[in-house]
Amino acid sequence: MAAWMQQQAEHDTDTSARVDLDYAQFVADRAGALYWPDQQTLIVADLHLEKGSSFARFRTHLPPYDTAATLRQLASLIEIYAPRTVIALGDSVHDRTAWERLSKTDREQLVGLIATTTDWIWITGNHDPEPPSGVGGQSLDAITVGPVVMRHHPGGILAADQMELAGHLHPAARVIGRGGSARRPAFATDGRRMILPAFGAYAGGLCLSAKPFRPLFEAETFTAYVCGRSRVFVVPGKRVLGWT
Repeated sequence: MAAWMQQQAEHDTDTSARVDLDYAQFVADRAGALYWPDQQTLIVADLHLEKGSSFARFRTHLPPYDTAATLRQLASLIEIYAPRTVIALGDSVHDRTAWERLSKTDREQLVGLIATTTDWIWITGNHDPEPPSGVGGQSLDAITVGPVVMRHHPGGILAADQMELAGHLHPAARVIGRGGSARRPAFATDGRRMILPAFGAYAGGLCLSAKPFRPLFEAETFTAYVCGRSRVFVVPGKRVLGWT
């Protein structure tokens, strides 16, 4: 943890928030990544690399810079937290041929980022059920580290002394404040299960008021860690529009 603490001393502490879950403690960064200090592990979900080029194949043209922007943000966090391990919780690319569409520059940057870590783990998702091509890292369906089960789809079976980190649903919270309401990506948790926001530049988000979230969390302990433009806001469920 010492390397991260040294880097964190130079990082604006308002841009992250400590998260004490049932069996482990994390740091939620406003960029949408979760850091696990005890394991020196950075966790991200739903990068959706090459979503722009995927849409272009069907004549929906978006600026083709989403992969570069996502990798640039990821590189910044790796510099700040200096993780030993990076775990990507599935849907790291937008479709099965996306690895082949990476530009030479983006591929080289990704390979370089992987080389800075001891372990880089790609969890398979519904968009990327096959292992990555030509970039390195290890591909797994899920991984358990101590009491923490990490997988793409939330809602899996847990032992009594386990908790879950997952992605897939791209949570976003609409929060009521003094000046009205705002909708931002969010970490959603009830203490035992957490769903990470989508990290990809074009990934989008699903409001926490949507039905898929309801059976996943205990309403009494539900909390959203909302990624503001400059900091993380800890918001109780009663203040998340549509949750109660």
